[in-house]
Amino acid sequence: MPVAHIVLSPFDWSRARAADVITLDHDARHRRRISLVADGGTAFLLDLPRAAVLRDGDALQLEDGRLIRVAAAAEPLMHVAAGSSVGLARLAWHVGNRHLPAMIGDDHLLLREDHVIAAMLEGLGATVTYVSAAFTPEQGAYSGTGAHDHAPAQGQHHHHHHDHAH
Repeated sequence: MPVAHIVLSPFDWSRARAADVITLDHDARHRRRISLVADGGTAFLLDLPRAAVLRDGDALQLEDGRLIRVAAAAEPLMHVAAGSSVGLARLAWHVGNRHLPAMIGDDHLLLREDHVIAAMLEGLGATVTYVSAAFTPEQGAYSGTGAHDHAPAQGQHHHHHHDHAH
């Protein structure tokens, strides 16, 4: 079985080179090591040095040089809107305070479908509608870039200390 050890960002490869496509939902795109079968039938082992978030448009490079394009699957989401930009910022604050992954648009948020969160947001004045779309939430300030190697330069240290006390 071919093995993929390398993830290429959409800027580092041409989509025309894709030998196959693998469509994964948000949870399935957070991986380190797993056997997968691409949409066209290519079986391979994903074996990364560390767990990573695979982004829509990334490519997994197999040892034989073939590239498997990563596609974000459509999944059930909530489209959250407010009557104003201040209202949307307030809703985003409440979502962030709960550490929920979110996609941020010009005039809306996209969140995973959750009826408890929907009721809370509606109670805060939001308009919530249900949609099906690819979910590629913000990575967060401390997440780096997921699968892409950004090792510290020689002599530099890279530490994360988080205090999420409320």
